[in-house]
Amino acid sequence: MTQGKLELLTPQNCALVLIDFQPQMVFGVANIDRQLLKNNVIGLAKAAQVFKVPTVLTAVESEAFSGNIWPELLAVLPDNKIYERSSMNTWDDAGVKAELKKIGRKKLVFAALWTEVCLNFPVLEAMADGYEVYFVEDASGGTSVAAHNLSVQRMIQAGAVPVTWQQFLLEMQRDWSRKETYSGTMGIVVEHSGAYGAGVDYAMTHVHKMPARKLG
Repeated sequence: MTQGKLELLTPQNCALVLIDFQPQMVFGVANIDRQLLKNNVIGLAKAAQVFKVPTVLTAVESEAFSGNIWPELLAVLPDNKIYERSSMNTWDDAGVKAELKKIGRKKLVFAALWTEVCLNFPVLEAMADGYEVYFVEDASGGTSVAAHNLSVQRMIQAGAVPVTWQQFLLEMQRDWSRKETYSGTMGIVVEHSGAYGAGVDYAMTHVHKMPARKLG
């Protein structure tokens, strides 16, 4: 018997869905600094890549309205198929649902632009279809503070679980003795975790006398 949402996320029990990280969608974000949002999304994607978490990448109306998915995100996930659609709701896409069924994970982690539309819709419908759903609050953005916050409340009231991108990363790593992913985790922390990352970099180079990390 599983414990559902009491069970911690692991690289083996979840899949990540990244929705509509495109220029036109970013233009409308008003609840979070856009550069911080991009930092958080890329950190999240890198975490999924390091821990080999299956990741589904979707886009809406790339040619007609929204533009291409961020090149920084595509650089992290260069081999991922992009599920292109016209509906605001990713859950309307039969290909996305078929891919998630094929992956076979009951826990789904979502991040999207915008919170009140492209995140809310699939989160609610995925739960209705029997998935345990988590959403990455600081890797999603809405068109106003109120739009984002009320959408977050709606998802929580419906039973979805909010997490942050760094929480996702550290929940994947969990134990510092896991050396196969330690370097990758620390690399993401240094590049994307602000003051925490700066502290780690200082400890590595000045306390432990390790060579400076080469980025890129």
